[in-house]
Amino acid sequence: MTTTSRTIRFKLNGEQVKADISTHENLVEVLHRDFGLFGARESCGQGLCGCCTVLVNGSAVSGCLFLAAFADGTEVKTIEGSASGNQLSPVQEAFIEQGAFQCGFCTPGMILMSEQLLEANPDPSED
Repeated sequence: MTTTSRTIRFKLNGEQVKADISTHENLVEVLHRDFGLFGARESCGQGLCGCCTVLVNGSAVSGCLFLAAFADGTEVKTIEGSASGNQLSPVQEAFIEQGAFQCGFCTPGMILMSEQLLEANPDPSED
């Protein structure tokens, strides 16, 4: 099997970055290896559990299924990009206030999906 390499450039948590990737690598692998970001974790490997969730151009994707090559030219946000310095995001604060944590493994994905929802609809209903 021949592995093809290429360089991708994208905005990661507000900063322009680049990475040399193999075309078969998923986004979570590149975030771990090249940027030391471990908030998105591969668990089920099928995109079902939400542990690998990242936002790409504002939409939640399963980073374990999203080929890193597709991140070229996009804006990627991980849980590490939610806080501003030492100031947690309003969604992170709300999770803490409500005790909305289980083991913490999938919590980053839930926070990012909540941020996506509130960006699209600042006043969602329970429906």
